[in-house]
Amino acid sequence: MKEIIGFLYENQDEKYRDFQAKLIPDIDKTTVIGVRTPVLKGYAVQLVKEGRADEFISVLPHKYFEENQLHAFIISREGNFEKCIEETEAFLPFVDNWATCDQLRPKCFAKNKTELLKYIDKWINSGETYKVRFAIGMLMCHFLDDDFNESYLKTVSAVKSDEYYINMMIAWFFATALAKQYEKTLHFIENKALDKWTHNKAIQKAVESYRITDEQKEYLKTFKIKTRD
Repeated sequence: MKEIIGFLYENQDEKYRDFQAKLIPDIDKTTVIGVRTPVLKGYAVQLVKEGRADEFISVLPHKYFEENQLHAFIISREGNFEKCIEETEAFLPFVDNWATCDQLRPKCFAKNKTELLKYIDKWINSGETYKVRFAIGMLMCHFLDDDFNESYLKTVSAVKSDEYYINMMIAWFFATALAKQYEKTLHFIENKALDKWTHNKAIQKAVESYRITDEQKEYLKTFKIKTRD
């Protein structure tokens, strides 16, 4: 572990550290070393090849933000679904920020979608901020194309939370769904199925998307809910 921490500090970029800390206001700034993502991804590959990754991810919780990022990159490379799920389940309770949550993107999930759905259902109903965010992210990544089902829209629209990072992911999910499954997603906007803030944010993100036509964008704007300043 000392060797890994040493590597992280050897690759510290203080300006990047300060920039990164501002993007993740909910974590202690002293836990951010300031290592750029390509360096962390490369180091994750190195640890896996050297057979040292399993030992590293077995020690939780981590002290530094970059350790959590490194952990997420290692899990994302795991090819065995059962092992990957076990590692993901062990790690999720310690995920404490949106960046680490969103970097956790296991490649093997794409080939095991039926099994994955059972875990998504558990995570989305956990009531834990980053488990819920991760679950919605997995639905967004894997179930808005060929494996799409309108029930997934209902599942996400049913999530009600005061947590900013959950609601932002819901908005992101619906904006992406509008880009990929416009007709089936539209009535959730027309019927205002989301809370006011999330509804407006979903429209905003959809309007910013290059995958949605100008005509569709103009129509979506008509459903923006006016709020008092």
